[in-house]
Amino acid sequence: MRLSQHINLAAVSKEQKLNFYATPSHDCNYLPDQSAITLFADPHFPKNIRLYSALADCGFRRSGEHLYVPHCDNCSSCIPARVPVNEFTPSRNQKRNLKNNRDMVINKMEADFNKEHFSLYEKYLLCRHAGGGMDNPNPENYMQFLSANWADTIFYEMRRREDNKLMAVAAVDIMENALSAIYTFFDPAYSNLSLGRFAVLYEIQEAQKMGLEWLYLGYWIKACKKMSYKNEYRPMEYYCNNEWTRDLDQ
Repeated sequence: MRLSQHINLAAVSKEQKLNFYATPSHDCNYLPDQSAITLFADPHFPKNIRLYSALADCGFRRSGEHLYVPHCDNCSSCIPARVPVNEFTPSRNQKRNLKNNRDMVINKMEADFNKEHFSLYEKYLLCRHAGGGMDNPNPENYMQFLSANWADTIFYEMRRREDNKLMAVAAVDIMENALSAIYTFFDPAYSNLSLGRFAVLYEIQEAQKMGLEWLYLGYWIKACKKMSYKNEYRPMEYYCNNEWTRDLDQ
């Protein structure tokens, strides 16, 4: 199925027509016994940061080279979420998380293949997503998933100060007015440190330092434990009924 709309791209001299393609119904990755439909921006359409930012403002997300949004007929559980970083105030638990990870050394790196990063990614998937379709990765599909030729992606590498042990890697996209948290993986032996949550807190701080407005967190799904944590960062904005709101009942 093909849908279309017009988007005025400031990066080119004339209006171009961007088509969107809906997939056939498939098993939902987040909710058991549910089917899903995904809407993709035309994979052949030339993409850039300006287009990416415009589509993110409409709830789209990046995976590899593709920009997509859930487009299910009878379900609206996947709700785009973003943090207005300049209004964010950490909660007591979040302050504790920052304190517990205060000795973490964080290096900002280009999104290039790194054997040590990849080994940690394999370890993380084996523990957290065994049998979920993401296990048994190889270097090629690892980089295809995290990066895109047209995106400005960085890796935040997190190491323990005392012994330089690699603890986590966060893949983040830089957009015109926001950061987008693409994926974070960490050593599952240190789950007590809540490194995924720490990565989000750090990314909020980085967006503030860069003078950006938001941190996009992907889709908040109340009924999915792996995705419901995103509601912990306040204030939070949700994309509902074609607008961003802080009131899900609106």
